[in-house]
Amino acid sequence: MPTKYFTADEQDALQEVVNIAMGQAGDSLARILDSFVHLSIPKIRVIEAADVGKAVLETVGQNYEVSAVRQAFYDSLRGEAITLFTLNGCKDIADLMGYEGELNVVAEQELLLDVANILVGAILNGITETLGLELGYSAPSIMAERTCLDNIISPDKLSWSYALLLEVNFTLEDRDFRSHVLLLLAEEAIDSLHQKITRFMDSI
Repeated sequence: MPTKYFTADEQDALQEVVNIAMGQAGDSLARILDSFVHLSIPKIRVIEAADVGKAVLETVGQNYEVSAVRQAFYDSLRGEAITLFTLNGCKDIADLMGYEGELNVVAEQELLLDVANILVGAILNGITETLGLELGYSAPSIMAERTCLDNIISPDKLSWSYALLLEVNFTLEDRDFRSHVLLLLAEEAIDSLHQKITRFMDSI
């Protein structure tokens, strides 16, 4: 992360805040599914719009076919959350949540929206509660279904030139489920977050 935005101590503080928030998201998912959730160490970095596709591919690890859910947030921070799901993972979640028979398109969409809302809501609530922020949220919406990862985000359609990217991978024990949550904070949100992190450090 460029020192232009955060000092080493500020980076450590931000990492700790994000770690706590991601952990809360994993715990929320585990409680609902009654299954042990593994999560990667969250990554935090500033990226340019041209590099967002490469960054997402590095997070996921392979160019899977995925479905994606998008949810915007605003007020104290402005940005959007993108939750990616591998196709086998959808079937595992359906099984754990008690869906019976063939998972049709409508049921799969509802399932993805519900799980994405749980993960993103827990992450953002964790960050806002720790830093004393206020956020509004849009309803989650299906961004893409059963498509190659390369088709998810097109840099030429983004409204920002650079953003702060927070990312983490969630997997379930003994299942093929893989979910990848990406939080993208636009340029002006980086400055706002920096101010909040500075105040947070002064308060402890």
